[in-house]
Amino acid sequence: MRLLTFKPKRGGAARIGVLLESGGVMDVGAAAARARQCLPFDAGDMLSLIASGRSGLAALRRLAKAYRGKGVALAALRLLAPIPRPRKNVFCVGWNYLEHFEEGAKARPQQQEMPQHPTFFSKVPTTVVGPADPVPLHAGVTEKLDWEVELGVIIGRGGRNIAERDSMKHVFGYTVVNDVSAREVQRQHGQQWFKGKSLDGSCPMGPWIVTADEVPDPHALRVACRVNGVTKQDASTRQMYFRIPRIIAELSAGLTLEPGDIISTGTPAGVGHARTPPEFMAPGDVLETEVEGIGRIRNRIVKAGR
Repeated sequence: MRLLTFKPKRGGAARIGVLLESGGVMDVGAAAARARQCLPFDAGDMLSLIASGRSGLAALRRLAKAYRGKGVALAALRLLAPIPRPRKNVFCVGWNYLEHFEEGAKARPQQQEMPQHPTFFSKVPTTVVGPADPVPLHAGVTEKLDWEVELGVIIGRGGRNIAERDSMKHVFGYTVVNDVSAREVQRQHGQQWFKGKSLDGSCPMGPWIVTADEVPDPHALRVACRVNGVTKQDASTRQMYFRIPRIIAELSAGLTLEPGDIISTGTPAGVGHARTPPEFMAPGDVLETEVEGIGRIRNRIVKAGR
């Protein structure tokens, strides 16, 4: 299933939807009320659905199977990020594609070999914006706004010290993420990435979550990023240095993962700061981020207000 969070363009509260084969969207709450079906989760909260586990997904599948309408047209809806406000920071993996590691080596002469363990950092919840929302360029804070297409993993069943062989059982689904980065800010704080990765609005996400059962192999997906229609990144998740089971196992070692946690799995080569000459985004630019089989998001860069 493709699960999304939306608001009607005419206004109203956030709701969960299911993208139908017709291209329309089933409003989960309205459909349940019409079918007089009691759901084991809050129909306006994706985190509630994820936390409800198998029972929630089973109820949703029954509802969708019995649904006879065409749904609401996507054009009539404002899509939010599938999880509009994560409970915790978005977990991110750095240097997870060999060519990307190599293209950035000039910025870190002290480390020339791939690390033996995944490199983790995070983005705060206020970075998350929807699949068509503007991405702000915070003038006076950054002039070097860069792009990074990534496959996002949504945790379903939580846990700590998850064994690598069991890791995929904890995946609820997948989404599209762009780890937009303020490069000079990223360098200004002792080479710690947190601040440069956590400016407001710097994590566009969506357009929906594709449940894990519909993605046979998450390590065989094309990932691409375009700026103003020009391809900047074009690779495959098969090039990941650390694959998803290893990422989950190492991240969960002594650290509890919870339903709805988001892991952004790293970006391939082609980022702006490593180009000759370097390239960065400016207000008016259009950023497109796509993962094969998952979806595409399209965000315009805008000058941030105070």
